[in-house]
Amino acid sequence: MRTTEEANVNIKPLDLKKTRENGTKIVGYVPNGYIPVELIYACGAVPVAIAKGGDSGPLAASASYLGRFLDPFCRAQIGYRILQEEPSYEMLDLLIVPITDMHIRGIADSWGFFSDVEVFSFPVPHAKTHHGLQHYLEGINLVKERLERLTGTEITMERLRKEIELTNNIRAILKEISLMRKLESPPITGKDFIRLIHRSLYADRLILKEALELFRDEIKKKTPPDLEKPRILLTGSTLAVGDYKVIDLLEEAGASVVIEEFCEGLPDYWQAIDTDDDPMHALAANYFANSVPGALFRGSTKERFAFLLRLAQDFKVDGIVWYSLMHRETYDIEGYLFHEVANQHGLPMLKVISNYDASETGAIRTRIETFIETIKAR
Repeated sequence: MRTTEEANVNIKPLDLKKTRENGTKIVGYVPNGYIPVELIYACGAVPVAIAKGGDSGPLAASASYLGRFLDPFCRAQIGYRILQEEPSYEMLDLLIVPITDMHIRGIADSWGFFSDVEVFSFPVPHAKTHHGLQHYLEGINLVKERLERLTGTEITMERLRKEIELTNNIRAILKEISLMRKLESPPITGKDFIRLIHRSLYADRLILKEALELFRDEIKKKTPPDLEKPRILLTGSTLAVGDYKVIDLLEEAGASVVIEEFCEGLPDYWQAIDTDDDPMHALAANYFANSVPGALFRGSTKERFAFLLRLAQDFKVDGIVWYSLMHRETYDIEGYLFHEVANQHGLPMLKVISNYDASETGAIRTRIETFIETIKAR
């Protein structure tokens, strides 16, 4: 069977240079789940996720701009800008940062101080209460107003509903493809699916929808090889575009990543946005009130753990790998607590922490190989 790379030749990143030369505004955003990209599309701009990671080069370049006790993903974002090796980081007219903690704030502060890009940030409340929802709604209304000033285009409710409907269509196809991995022999590998969903952050949405439909129909017809591999749930804090070290090591060790869940770096596709509600309220409900809470939320642990356990059960996983980033304290604590919960449900779990350092690969490889062999021996 063809890989995602071969099967999705039409899912290509937009030509941002040409798009910008034609007068379209390019709006960067941090993909931590709290930016409704529908707002950006509805004003005629193009959203670009600031989502690269896994490389030690930009991390090293960030040393002169941010303290080393922030997590490597957040530090790396200013490094990519300083090195000028990622064209998309050079073409932004505006960067929107929903601030969830001091690590994400480091992205806003460093870009605001060391680049000529305007940074628009707003706080994300840490409690999913009525007041928290109203606070978040006020935040995205401010985003809406700023985007309208940037582009000179009013974000009408009709425009917004149209973008929400397209989002729902794309999410439904991604969800359908993901659910195919419940099969005993999944028709798509974990890495291919993750690369596919990462590509969705940058592709023209109409082309993306068509390409996803073709790919879904293609893999439905395929008969995947009957391979017995340990089934793994991969979860944690952040899975950046290009940060595939752990996935590669798991697949090299003979495991199959059949489902993944991360608070940052992967767009949500599990739930549709309510098209009958007021569009702004619907966006606030979807991106804040009804989303799986990150570790930063008060009282989030039970809700998030329940969701992870449902995934583990639905996808019949044999083990869990918790992949987190160094210095991301809330997820470090949550990983420790979830280890106890996983054990109570008979699920072995391995916790891996990365600092985007090439020298860590050998130790991580050994731990993963041992973990997979332990599962195989059960």
